[in-house]
Formats: sequence, structure tokens, C-alpha cells
Amino acid sequence: MEPYIYGKRNGIHIIDIKETVKGLLLAKKFVTKTVADGKDICFVGTKRQAKGVIEQRVTDAKMHYVTERWLGGTLTNFRTIRSRLKRLEELEAIAATDNFQSYSKKMESQLRREMRKIKRNLDGIRNMSKLPGAIVVIDVRRETTALKEARKLGIPTICLIDTDANPDHADIPIPGNDDSMRSIDVIIRELCKAVSDGKQARQVDSGAEGIEEVNSAESTRRRSSRSQFRADDSSVGEGETAVAEAPAGAPEAAPAAES
Repeated sequence: MEPYIYGKRNGIHIIDIKETVKGLLLAKKFVTKTVADGKDICFVGTKRQAKGVIEQRVTDAKMHYVTERWLGGTLTNFRTIRSRLKRLEELEAIAATDNFQSYSKKMESQLRREMRKIKRNLDGIRNMSKLPGAIVVIDVRRETTALKEARKLGIPTICLIDTDANPDHADIPIPGNDDSMRSIDVIIRELCKAVSDGKQARQVDSGAEGIEEVNSAESTRRRSSRSQFRADDSSVGEGETAVAEAPAGAPEAAPAAES
């Protein structure tokens, strides 16, 4: 962390704000490009200071988050996580239809407890149908399991790192105080803005692709109509040739009839 520390005062290390701005701008650029390419971002912050900020900001940005507990295998065993989310949908459907009235009291209690547990741990990623394009981590010392899984799968990591953390654990480090709600709010807010910019760029690209498809379809129709027109011209020309050849043969047939 030495390159990111401005100085030391009264036993407290002061982070260089220039390095923070540099890391934040790099992270925003990367997030915008990742979202524009059609990938999603997963925000991870299970500490108390980050929970409320992430749930509010990331929900507004319509991205995925983990704020309760990172379950081992959330990325490396993603198929099992998806099966648990399907189980949550089944339990919610039962609760919506008959409110567990068709089950015994004991079974109802067990099912409700199971539903609350799954929802508490996986509600933030229930709409994540595929692996994210990158993850944003608050406090690398606390979220070591998430970082190991992301590194194993080759998923880029953007981390808010404090003076007691190791920046080598992050692909894009953002030096800052990971214990302050204000600093966490600033970082998450700016990254969510980058997510919104990436979504707008994604919509623009999809619209441009649609226009190109329409233009290609129109050009194909024009080509087919031209080829049909040429085919009609060629058939008409052959008919005229046949008609022109018929009078030439008529005088030859007349003498044969006289004899």
C-alpha cells in the first residue's frame, strides 16, 4: 500500500486522494465497457457499513449484489446456486397460492424457515442468470473467498482497499477508507453511474444493429427484385427471338405445298 499512502500523521496513514481518483476513473471506464458489452456487475459487501449503501444504490442500477454472507461456491458452483434460487421460486409460489395451508404446522415452519434463509442469502443475485463480467468488492480482507473464486474463473475484480489491505488481490484497486459509510457511498454511487452509462451504450449498439439488419433486409429485397426483373427481361428477349425466327421459315414451307 505504500504507493497509495500520502503520509502518516499521529499514527494514522493518509491515503493519497490522487491515487483514489485515478483508480476510480479507471474502474468507471472498465465498468462502462463491461456493461456495454452485455455483461453484468456483481457488488459484494457484507460488512455493516456497506450493506445499506449497496442494497440501495445497486438495486436502483438493476445489478446484482451480496450483502449478507458470501456462500462458498457462489461463482465456482453457480449451477447449484441457481438450483437453490429455483427452490426459492417454488416456495414463493406455494406461499402465494395457499399460504402453506395444505401442509402440517411442522412442515409449514420448516418451509418458511428455508424460504427466509435462501432469500436472505441469495435475494441479491436471484436475477443473475450467468456469471458476472466483473465483481466490485468492499474490504478485500473480509471477502477473500469471493476474490479467490473470481480469480479462479478469471473474473476481473474492482476493490476498495484500505491501508491495511493488499492491493495485489485486486485487478483494479481503488484506495480508500472501507470503514466509512461516506467513502463507500461515493465509490458505489460513481460505479453505479458507470453501470447506467454502459446500459445506455448497450441500447444504442442494439439499436444500431437493428437498423443494420433492416437495411440488409431491404438491400436483399432490392437485389431479388432486380434479379427477377432481369430474368423477366431475358425471357421476353428469348420470346422475341423465337417470334423473329418464325417468319424466316415461312417462305421455305410455301414451295413445298405448291409441288
